Amino acid sequence: MEKQVPLEMLVVGRIAGLCGVRGWVKVFSETEPRTNILTYGPWYLGEGLRPWRLVAGRSYGKGLVAQLEGCEDRDRAAALVGLAIRIHRSQLPQLPTDEFYWADLVGLSIETLGGVPLGRVERVFATAANDVLVVAGDRERLLPFVWERVVKDIDLGQGRMRVAWDPEF
Repeated sequence: MEKQVPLEMLVVGRIAGLCGVRGWVKVFSETEPRTNILTYGPWYLGEGLRPWRLVAGRSYGKGLVAQLEGCEDRDRAAALVGLAIRIHRSQLPQLPTDEFYWADLVGLSIETLGGVPLGRVERVFATAANDVLVVAGDRERLLPFVWERVVKDIDLGQGRMRVAWDPEF
């Protein structure tokens, strides 16, 4: 059975592969911009959520690479491949009141302006036009995350988002 991850821990990426023979790892970042992941430290990896200090990191081709303290060879780095990179929520910068981290939106209940429940936010993803909320309820819905036009109100304290959306759509 996998260890329960504390709620204040957020996944910001994962170790995606190896780079060279000196312990560098390829990093898949879920941050925007993707290089932000290199500014958060320490990273918490594995089931035990062991903290790892980032020694160096940079863009590499279309991705990122990083070197972690105590990871000086390819064999040690190979043991990290596939692990989620987590940080404490407190490591993130404060946002203005009308901006949200995707992690804050996951789990919110969604209801129309008329009070019709649509479900809960399961995940969020980006498109060229705007971010999209995946809402799981009686069926899966994809709602564009567009302030004023679709998203009317978010109350993190109540765990609720109100949207201008036809429940039949």
